[in-house]
Amino acid sequence: MLQKAPHQKTRNPLKELVALGQSPWLDYINRTHTEEGELKRLVEEDGLRGMTSNPAIFEKTMGYGHAYDAQIKSILARRKVGAGELYEELAVTDIRAACDTLHPVFESSKGQDGHVSIEVSPHLAHDAEGTIKEARRLWKAVDRRNLMIKIPGTPAGAKAIEQATADGISTNVTLLFSQKAYHETFNAYIKGLERRVADGEDVSRIASVASFYIGRVDLLVDEQIDRKIAAKDVHTNILRALRGKIAIANATLAYAHWQEVSRSDRWRNLAAAGANAQRLLWASTSTKDKTYSDVIYVDELIAPDTVNTMPLPTFEAFRDHGNPSEPMVIDVADAKAKLDALAKGGIDLHAITDKLLRDGLAGFNEAFDKLHTVLKGKIEALAA
Repeated sequence: MLQKAPHQKTRNPLKELVALGQSPWLDYINRTHTEEGELKRLVEEDGLRGMTSNPAIFEKTMGYGHAYDAQIKSILARRKVGAGELYEELAVTDIRAACDTLHPVFESSKGQDGHVSIEVSPHLAHDAEGTIKEARRLWKAVDRRNLMIKIPGTPAGAKAIEQATADGISTNVTLLFSQKAYHETFNAYIKGLERRVADGEDVSRIASVASFYIGRVDLLVDEQIDRKIAAKDVHTNILRALRGKIAIANATLAYAHWQEVSRSDRWRNLAAAGANAQRLLWASTSTKDKTYSDVIYVDELIAPDTVNTMPLPTFEAFRDHGNPSEPMVIDVADAKAKLDALAKGGIDLHAITDKLLRDGLAGFNEAFDKLHTVLKGKIEALAA
């Protein structure tokens, strides 16, 4: 159950993020949370500006308990369905309801915020044609202007991002860990807009975010640093100083690239045609190492024209004791120096980000398959 903000507290750090130009989103979706008005309260009282979902979140909320039983029974009474079809109908219902709750934010922000994301099947991560086909189907099924279709930031995903954008579909590029993948998917979004402009189509109703992952990067980097420290590596002192620093340095370089592209003539031409920037969205912002602040990846990643999507515990922790004092310092030289020092210490960040992408896709596949198995069991039980 969501914790309500204390009535006696007047300061709300979540709303202060908005004043600093960053949009707080929630990486969570729950049918009960929407139906009982908790989502609406978060919008009104905490300044919530959007939501993200993924197969792992749906597996936790949809796969257990009885919140979905009534709808499942209703569906089964009308027709015979498989687990995949059932999942999609349940998910579409949840996403529509969340979109409707956030629609006032969408309107007041002129389409910048108020979005809710639903992900294509993670099994399509390396299938560009399959991804775009599913993106089109989900876009049509949900039928809400403030929907975003989540597509993994793989090479195939970049092709799908370009086509989806050219089709007029708003997207959330997920599982971005490396600079290379981010640059490619950002370019794909721009190419999709350019194609649409060349065809004389409207681009003002399209939005996009690039979900750049944070906490998982530090988790794996710190594990390698700790192993080298334990082995009394010659670079121990250098590496010890880098614990908990690499993910934010990586994010700093991504934001610097966003700033550079945003100042380019290429982007100015699109902006003149009414295009909306693809904002960076900081994802995986829960703290994995309990020796760090539980809101470190919110406090230290405040930047104008960005989004921070927080899992529920981080959202509540930041409401309670976040300290959004000023935007992050974009020191490219310092960020590059940290990454160079990491490499000098014998740790390959590229290998880590490649592994994180593989692990992220595998985790979503596992959750997606587990959810289908649970729903198959529910179909059999409720049909009986």
